[in-house]
Amino acid sequence: MIDALTAGRLYGAPKQGTGKTGESYTTAKVKVMAGNGDTLLCNVIAFDERVQTALLALDDGDSVAMSGSLTPKVYQDKAGDVRPTLDLVCHAVLTAYDVQRKHQAVNDSNDCR
Repeated sequence: MIDALTAGRLYGAPKQGTGKTGESYTTAKVKVMAGNGDTLLCNVIAFDERVQTALLALDDGDSVAMSGSLTPKVYQDKAGDVRPTLDLVCHAVLTAYDVQRKHQAVNDSNDCR
């Protein structure tokens, strides 16, 4: 397990599901850039209600930054080539909408001085 901060763009819309125990979860796919310029697909799952709500508010192509437990993996594509992929158990989400809200809060607190 790697404690990671990743950023990228959503690939498709996040989806919510219910596990065998009745607990909800949300999954998403995010395209992230590797250091060499390649694009990797990161499979994301979130269990925390606030994180799920943040992910479900986003849509295909939206930018997102996430932190959580990262597991690098490989898979074999249809052509038989081995490709890298990432699995992330997401603990926190930061979106452009959050940044705007935080900037507004800072500006509002500066106005009070």
